[in-house]
Amino acid sequence: MGGGKPSSKGKGAEEYGVESQSSVNAEVLVEYDAIFQDHVPIVSYYNDRITPVLDAVDRLRQLQVMKEGIQLPTIVVVGDQSSGKSSVLESLACINLPRGDGICTRVPLIMRLKHHPSLVPEIYLQYNDKTVPTDEAHIADAINLATDEIAGSGKGISDSELTLVVKKNGVPDLTLVDLPGITRVPVHGQPENIYEQIAGIIMKYISPDESVILNVLSASVDFSTCESIMMSQKVDKKGERTIAVVTKVDKSPEGLLEKVTRNDVNVGLGYVCVRNRIGNESYQDARKEEAALFATHQLLSKIDKSTVGIQVLAQKLVQIQANIIAKCLPDIVRKIDEKFNESVSELSTMPRRLLSVAEVIAAFMGIIASSKESLLKILVRGENYEYPNQKHMHCTARLAEMLDEYKAELHKCSVHTKNFMVNEIEVLQETKGIELPNTLPHTAILTIMQQKVEEISKLPRDFVEKVWAYIEYVVISVLNQYSENYHQLQLFIRRAAKKLVGKMKDRSIDWVTENVQMEKGTDYTCNPGYMKDWHALLAQQPKIIAEILAGCHQVKIEGFGDVKVGHLREFKLILPQAFDFKMRVIAYWNVVLMRMVDNMALHLQLSIRNLVSREIENVNNELVGSPDGVIERMLEEPPSVASKREKLNTSIKLLRESQEVMANIIDKIEIGGH
Repeated sequence: MGGGKPSSKGKGAEEYGVESQSSVNAEVLVEYDAIFQDHVPIVSYYNDRITPVLDAVDRLRQLQVMKEGIQLPTIVVVGDQSSGKSSVLESLACINLPRGDGICTRVPLIMRLKHHPSLVPEIYLQYNDKTVPTDEAHIADAINLATDEIAGSGKGISDSELTLVVKKNGVPDLTLVDLPGITRVPVHGQPENIYEQIAGIIMKYISPDESVILNVLSASVDFSTCESIMMSQKVDKKGERTIAVVTKVDKSPEGLLEKVTRNDVNVGLGYVCVRNRIGNESYQDARKEEAALFATHQLLSKIDKSTVGIQVLAQKLVQIQANIIAKCLPDIVRKIDEKFNESVSELSTMPRRLLSVAEVIAAFMGIIASSKESLLKILVRGENYEYPNQKHMHCTARLAEMLDEYKAELHKCSVHTKNFMVNEIEVLQETKGIELPNTLPHTAILTIMQQKVEEISKLPRDFVEKVWAYIEYVVISVLNQYSENYHQLQLFIRRAAKKLVGKMKDRSIDWVTENVQMEKGTDYTCNPGYMKDWHALLAQQPKIIAEILAGCHQVKIEGFGDVKVGHLREFKLILPQAFDFKMRVIAYWNVVLMRMVDNMALHLQLSIRNLVSREIENVNNELVGSPDGVIERMLEEPPSVASKREKLNTSIKLLRESQEVMANIIDKIEIGGH
């Protein structure tokens, strides 16, 4: 009677305990006896150690720990529509589920089967945070009513879960997730994308590695064309966590042995062939008929008895479930602890809610104090370790680069060789008076200096605006960093900071304007470089003038290179004085440019130090002196922050309960092991 065995063993079968009883983890499963005989209940006993573990996993599922990214070990039941999926589940649970045309299961149905010593079953539904008791005679109606409440009264589906708890004498201790049957063609009242909706729900449940896929297949179809097989192969290519149940074997027995033996579709946890209950057969009569069918049928009797019958299916599922839970348990504990610690840590970084004006002011002053210290580091002391990889926040280096660019721009605008000495000659001619012929009019120097300063007068102002724009960016970035969780405070602080930096910028612009006017209005320096440069340049005068008078069109002047001078021969009488004048202007202009850069550097350093050390404290005064109601409005926590806080508190509560659930079950396992 025992014919060829299906090729259903392998890595997956061994891992999930189908190969032998001894492979089951001793922590949560003891040896199973030879049970599931023809005329006894599906389960003739239950394991007092695996049941608490299943209860713990179910409790975690009720807590919705999966929303925290923690996957639970799950046996997921999938199958094409009309594959006999409901019949298989009915036979396992010994209850009647909803029947009818089209999709009967419209929501994920979590079936928790528990052996119950009492002969009176206890059955109830859980959904939408409520528990609804029912009985065997009204289970199908209760499920339909709950489904309508969850998914609507039409024929649409929903991914919101419905839990059915069946505590009944003789049922196996199992938790199964029954999903809507797969259909490609929508019927009247179903959305056009019904297939995509169902496929989305199925893929969500079967994708995690912790899920075991129970594929229900009709014996009458080519397994390789079944939608449920194709979906499971997408997430479990080797079939290591897939088990198949073949239904309706009495209607299509031909070739079944070869189909389950060849295993063309990689069902790693093996096949179990079952006979569907017919009509109003009792579950006991159905099992008798099933046993007789596989014992006497000419073709079906050749299938190995270890792979046929609802009883064998129940035994295998209990084994698989025990092993996957034992395998996943340490990871579940670790992930719950990690997620709990992460949530607690994240919540601790959020500011506590501000409940009074005094708390607002204290938080505000704390933000300013922390920001001030960071700004001192990056703007004054050049300490960049708070922003090691953010070069735009390495402020002293960036400011030094800006100053170098400013210096280069000033010198680029100072061209001394174009129309060499023409302007100096013209100024000398227009400022001469009735005086000694070799006298250099002071008015001439002021005239030239006014012209040259005017040419570059826009550069200092532009530079100041550029520097303060950068400082404003830095100050607001730091303030934002310390006030990111205080939305109302942040807006106020940003406005106050912009106002403060704007005031500092205006002061700098006033200072620059005054310096430009000073350079235009007078000439003076005690810098010895002026005399040194003038003497060095003037020493070339005899040679240069001689070459000009000799008709040279171009001469070489040290420090300037080749200079065109052909246009100067007609001014031979004034050439010596003009050359002297030109060299004085060049020597003094170098001093002016150096002075403009040096003074700018000193001014900015002092201004920035004053801003950070002293002026930023005025932002506190802005708050204290704000109109009535401004501070009170800051007590209102922004929706995004309030939502984040609520979510973290919810997660922490859920994870703390989950930790307690796991701690209790581990204690029971350890006590039971001694």
